[in-house]
Amino acid sequence: MNETETVLALATRVAREAGDIQRRRYETELDVQTKSASIDLVTEVDKACEALIVGAIERERPGDAVLAEEGGGHDRADARWRWVVDPLDGTTNYAHGYPRFAVSIGVECEGVRQVGVVYDPLLDECFHATRGGGAFRNGHAIRVSDERDLGQALLATGFAYDVRRAMDDNVENFGRMIKAARAVRRDGSAALDLCYVAAGRFDGFWEFKLSPWDVAAGLLLVEEAGGRCSDAGGAPADPSGRQTVATNGWLHDAMLELIRPGG
Repeated sequence: MNETETVLALATRVAREAGDIQRRRYETELDVQTKSASIDLVTEVDKACEALIVGAIERERPGDAVLAEEGGGHDRADARWRWVVDPLDGTTNYAHGYPRFAVSIGVECEGVRQVGVVYDPLLDECFHATRGGGAFRNGHAIRVSDERDLGQALLATGFAYDVRRAMDDNVENFGRMIKAARAVRRDGSAALDLCYVAAGRFDGFWEFKLSPWDVAAGLLLVEEAGGRCSDAGGAPADPSGRQTVATNGWLHDAMLELIRPGG
């Protein structure tokens, strides 16, 4: 295997192992704590999954950098490979027993997204992509939808953890999209939303104030499935997640006309 294949194999293995923890602990009693806001949650399952993933990376690829949501690993600028890890994307869903959550692992090589893996443990769906190698679900190639009419589109979005206090809360955008599209979903896992754009289940997705670990894998999946990713102004997708628009490409400009980062 070349190095990209080695990284993909490790990312897939640890995503499935973390997903197994999530599956076994799903709908059991959890220790739920808050972080940046009362609606920003973390559980012992998040921490256990991150420890598993980061520990494996540090053992098998000790020279790589790791940026993980709960603070595990060591992020450093001099590393050639950098792992961006969300051990449990959709913690609020998980804590409430709502079955929409996943493990998300994106890996960069010299600052360029190279590998993406997202694993949904309840549906046993493993999405993966490598740069230039296409996008897949459980080993089968996936493509974005061919929908060209925004009025017939199924879209997805989400709201930031500061939605209760911030003026730029995405509510007005949500209202505009409800009027323009066939339907809009808000399911609480940006990683899975991006995978669903890649797989043609959603025709488009937008959200603001995400974090790098929310989008590191999903953006690559959309791009490798033939879609388009950008910020709200149409510039290349922001790896920080602060402005994220991902579509099948055909609907991108129409969505950008309706999206306002401040409202």
